[in-house]
Amino acid sequence: MDIVSLVLLAVMPALVIVAGLKDLTSMKIPNWISGLLILFFFPTALAVGLPPLDIAIHLGVAVAALLVGMGMFALRWIGGGDAKLMAAACLWLGLSGSGMFLLWTGVMGGLFCLILLFARMHSRPYLAGAPGWVVQLMEPKGDIPYGVAIAAGALMAYEASPLMERFIAG
Repeated sequence: MDIVSLVLLAVMPALVIVAGLKDLTSMKIPNWISGLLILFFFPTALAVGLPPLDIAIHLGVAVAALLVGMGMFALRWIGGGDAKLMAAACLWLGLSGSGMFLLWTGVMGGLFCLILLFARMHSRPYLAGAPGWVVQLMEPKGDIPYGVAIAAGALMAYEASPLMERFIAG
């Protein structure tokens, strides 16, 4: 087992978890997270031996995801950080992993929204003394930190990515 490849492959799960937690606690996904995801993709792809054509396909999928994300942002369906995180995750997941990513993101987003709506309906008596981010999260008509669902979807689809497939096969 190549320890360098293993460490590089751990970057994506670590950063999407950080992104989900940042979105949950601040309703923002900092640009540095998506930037690091993009930056670390290239040495990871080279470390696992991803062919140049496959790297180009990953880039194409990421650009397509960014364009779709920009449209969703323009319609105010998601935040700008969500759009960038989705594109960065698609860069890591490639064509074969991005379908599972979108499916899992939708499923986890729906579950998270249902749980959050239930919590918002029943949490008011228990919010005294809660941290500010919890109070903000429990606002009845507040925003939903969709970065949580994006992170969950990326984690669940990561095994299907060409990066992981090459690492496991190699």
